[in-house]
Amino acid sequence: MQGDYIVNSLLSACLLERDGEYFVKMHDVIRDMTLWIIREFEVTENNFFVKAGAQLCEEPDVKAWERVKRMSVMKNNIKVLKETPKCPNLRTLFLGQNELKVISNGFFQFIPHLTVLDLSRNFGLRALPKGISELISLECLDLSATFIEELPIELKSLTKLKMLDLSYMHNLSRIPRQLISNFVKLQIFRIGRLRNGGYGVDNVLSWGMEKLMEELKGLQHLNILSIPIKGMSSLGRFLSFNLFRCCTQALELSDFGVKVFNVLCLENMEHLETLEFLNCGSMKEIKMEKLHPCVFSSTNYTSRFHTLSTVRIFECNKLRDMTWLILAPNLSYIGIFGCKKMEEILSERKLDEVTGVIGISYPKPFLKLETLHLFRLPKLKSIYWNALPFPRMKLIHIFGCRGLKKLPLNSDSAKGNLLTIEGSKHWWTRVEWENEATQYAFLPSFKPLASFKPA
Repeated sequence: MQGDYIVNSLLSACLLERDGEYFVKMHDVIRDMTLWIIREFEVTENNFFVKAGAQLCEEPDVKAWERVKRMSVMKNNIKVLKETPKCPNLRTLFLGQNELKVISNGFFQFIPHLTVLDLSRNFGLRALPKGISELISLECLDLSATFIEELPIELKSLTKLKMLDLSYMHNLSRIPRQLISNFVKLQIFRIGRLRNGGYGVDNVLSWGMEKLMEELKGLQHLNILSIPIKGMSSLGRFLSFNLFRCCTQALELSDFGVKVFNVLCLENMEHLETLEFLNCGSMKEIKMEKLHPCVFSSTNYTSRFHTLSTVRIFECNKLRDMTWLILAPNLSYIGIFGCKKMEEILSERKLDEVTGVIGISYPKPFLKLETLHLFRLPKLKSIYWNALPFPRMKLIHIFGCRGLKKLPLNSDSAKGNLLTIEGSKHWWTRVEWENEATQYAFLPSFKPLASFKPA
């Protein structure tokens, strides 16, 4: 996508810096210089109003920004937006990471040309004002990580919307029917991590997201989708639509009642980057069973899950291994949390199953892995049975894995990397090393987790 290309270009030029797994940031000096350059090329100096991280507790005086085109007051402590600003030129408004609780009905009344609105990470925000219907030019709306409980039907007037982000909206329990399908120009739609189940006839969040699928399938311009699916029957219906197989970027699978899940049912998802399993308490095994006969070649194994970069597993208490991960050669992040019976990440016993799928000797795993989080896996004994090269590994975080006494490391693993290994001091003293050279090589990498009980 064009946005990814622009961000990656700025990262390569050191004009942006990575800030964790999902975010980038701009150094204050670079930002100030950028604003100065822009003002030099603009007829007026009042096109930008930037007070990000300025510790504001109230919205800025309207007169200070009524003529600007771009405005950012993100990362402040603003709680209420009570004014009715008249901003005929405003195109971009960043209000994310504040403490917003109330937005007055009149706030959006006279901002007719606003195209980008970011309200993300306002954890106190529980409702949108009906006046948001006035933003008829809006193209991008980010509501992620807010506590909004339902989307108002008034959003239906935003017919030019191209991007809608509803990720991490834990309290969201209702989206009216025929709202999402009304956004005929929608290209990017993200929703996920919903804690509350949806109920009611007039709610697309009920019935395992099947009503939501019905509305999404008619959006001809959709090219990036993140979505949660509940239950195997809903997943089967989801996969029956070619649109979803082609455009899904992130998939969250939860509450599956099956004992065995065949991960190869997902192999034709062309752009899948993130896969999560949540609360699949009945699932004992994620198997790799070919759905269709195929002709093997020495190189075709990367056609399965080659786009997959992130995998997370939460509270799947009967799973014993994650051997299928060997089919994803480009993983950069693995996180496994609260799986009480997990014994191995990759199982040597299942190598024949891997070979049967890819038709060749199994590939060396985790060559692009950067972060490994293992949290509360009390029966875990092994990540991998031999030492592995980790040319890109930056962080290994271990907590609550008292049975894990060996790491797949030798003195050549992660050579030249600034690797950090986080864990309790008690666990670290019990780690068994291949030899003293390996132990000494990774001694500087250890970072103790503060004030935790022994793990």
